[in-house]
Amino acid sequence: MTSDHVADNARQVQEPDASRVALTWNGEPGRLEELTHGMLLDQAERAAAALARLGVRAGDRVAVHLPLVPESVIATLACGRLHAIRATLPVSLTVPELVARTRESDARVLITADAAFWDGAVRPVKAVLDHALARGAAAGGAPKRSVLVVNRCSRPVSWKPGRDLWWHEALADADDSC
Repeated sequence: MTSDHVADNARQVQEPDASRVALTWNGEPGRLEELTHGMLLDQAERAAAALARLGVRAGDRVAVHLPLVPESVIATLACGRLHAIRATLPVSLTVPELVARTRESDARVLITADAAFWDGAVRPVKAVLDHALARGAAAGGAPKRSVLVVNRCSRPVSWKPGRDLWWHEALADADDSC
């Protein structure tokens, strides 16, 4: 076996077929999403570019307040590409807990969802984070942050212009700038 052949085999192990399914997600009743390796890596690259456009650099924190959805994995991969630190904010946290965790995270960017489907109902996600951010600001010293909002349940959400951005639009803008 030549060294070129060994290198080719090693490359195939490290670079999986882009068309193979990498992630399967079963969500609310009847919703199934599959992302191939290629799709997952493409979205992670676009998410990293979007985060970089929002000023995220190596060592910065990105707080992720998402249910278990594909965008959570994509956000993790994007943070890895930028050498940024992912801080997880579970969607089960109460407002006081979120106030403390967002303050502790010192995140430049927060990623959340409009809402999530669990226990048979649509539950607010962004509204809880908005409440926590407002409480944190009222307590003083709230840093300038951007909030990327993943549209999971197509529910109306409150919006703070200049702070809130749709995830899909930020990724599309990042795609245009590449």
